[in-house]
Amino acid sequence: MTACVNAGRGPPVLPGKVVIITRDSSVGKDHKKSVRLGTGTARGIYRREPGPPEATYSDAMSQAARRVTGQDSAVHTPETLLAHVRALTPNLAPAERRVAAAVVQDAAGVAAMTISELAAACRTSGTTVIRFCRAMGFPGYPELRLALAAAAQAGRETGWEDIGSDIGPGDSLDEVIKKISHSDARAVEETGAQLNPETLNAVVEAVVRARRIDIYGVGASAFVALDLQQKLHRIERVVYAWPDPHVAVTSAALLRRGDVAIGISHTGATTDTVGSLAEARQQRATTVAITNFPGSPIARVADHVLTTAARETTFRSGAMSSRIAALTVVDCLFVAVAQRNYKQTLRALERTYAAVRARR
Repeated sequence: MTACVNAGRGPPVLPGKVVIITRDSSVGKDHKKSVRLGTGTARGIYRREPGPPEATYSDAMSQAARRVTGQDSAVHTPETLLAHVRALTPNLAPAERRVAAAVVQDAAGVAAMTISELAAACRTSGTTVIRFCRAMGFPGYPELRLALAAAAQAGRETGWEDIGSDIGPGDSLDEVIKKISHSDARAVEETGAQLNPETLNAVVEAVVRARRIDIYGVGASAFVALDLQQKLHRIERVVYAWPDPHVAVTSAALLRRGDVAIGISHTGATTDTVGSLAEARQQRATTVAITNFPGSPIARVADHVLTTAARETTFRSGAMSSRIAALTVVDCLFVAVAQRNYKQTLRALERTYAAVRARR
């Protein structure tokens, strides 16, 4: 059997030269070979060979969606499994997306089905179901069924499965309050549960050492960018948030090696934010993406990807739970940076608090 294996959590798949490690089951040995990777959909997990950052805005927006699998993410738990499925759904083939929709809609029901029953319900084949299982990080359907049963049980224990998230025109004000608080609370908990500590630590190290930090975000993500800028500025970091896309991309052009650029986009496909982050990467700055979808265009121009776990529903334009989830990542990043120089951080916070205390 020949399979691609992850040789480390490097930057996302991009056009260029890659190393593929394969295992020959007949002799039990690993083989390594270099190939040229085009712009088609990546079906395996690849490690880029060291070299200059060559991702551009057009690369990120035109390249087919990166094939992200369960092995790319932190190990999912019963509480985060369905969020994990939702995050990877945009990178699946259409038939696999139907399987994902069935899983998210009724985890307990799918756990009770045979593979043939699930394939028939999703108008697809058993082979597609197996591909879906492997894309989610499971070796086969039995393991997926067990995980879904555990996820359904976790939902029953928390009471979340009975609440739902979609708000209908006939919902009472009490129901609206319950659904919004449920959606926000779940976004925070699932984001924290699936946030990769190793990736976060790498971002913290880069921010602590950075000469300068740029933050990009438009629309609702601009408010998250400004929140991170205000927090880091209070502990004496040189940091700028640029909600204007033209100013953002010109600022990115002035970055250099050792600087950090952070792009915030729930969908990961906001063209202005992707463009600014791509420009920062061209200037050899360390690039970070905060997004709900690890296979999105912004991930292809990021050295590090911090994922959220939020689901937008009825009032998508409000960007409600996605904003809360992104703020959770921002708070984790800020506190971890502040920890690195504890005494200096406390002094800076005390001085800034004293400056505004009389005005509050």
